[in-house]
Amino acid sequence: MEVQNPAGFWNRLGGRLIDAVIVTVILGIIFWIVYGEFLRDGSSIFDTLGVAYTVIVPVLWSGYTIGRKLVGNRIVRKDHRNVGIGKMLLREVVSAFIYAFSLGIALIVSAFMVGIREDKRAIHDFIAGTYVTHNPPGKM
Repeated sequence: MEVQNPAGFWNRLGGRLIDAVIVTVILGIIFWIVYGEFLRDGSSIFDTLGVAYTVIVPVLWSGYTIGRKLVGNRIVRKDHRNVGIGKMLLREVVSAFIYAFSLGIALIVSAFMVGIREDKRAIHDFIAGTYVTHNPPGKM
């Protein structure tokens, strides 16, 4: 199926950055309340909750996270349906291992793919069979 109204590099990056700030602030406040520190050094719970946010929220909210909603893009399956937990795990977790294993080279390649390709799909989009669109739910 054809990719419709794909979101470009800067739009996607903006959504990710907004999400990173939101997750850091919210979890930082929780850590401050619980531990008396804004962010606790070496805490894997921070990473786990951050990944859970990027995997679960788009499944529950038609491909949006808070940052994506603010910049006007969402993640959808290549067949234009909403993403499920399996697609999001492939997209976020499996691709993170690939990016780490390649020492970040695959991440740089992905950034160029989003900037250059007509369909704006990155490596993680190909792994999961997804793309990022400006189209709201129901307008495919």
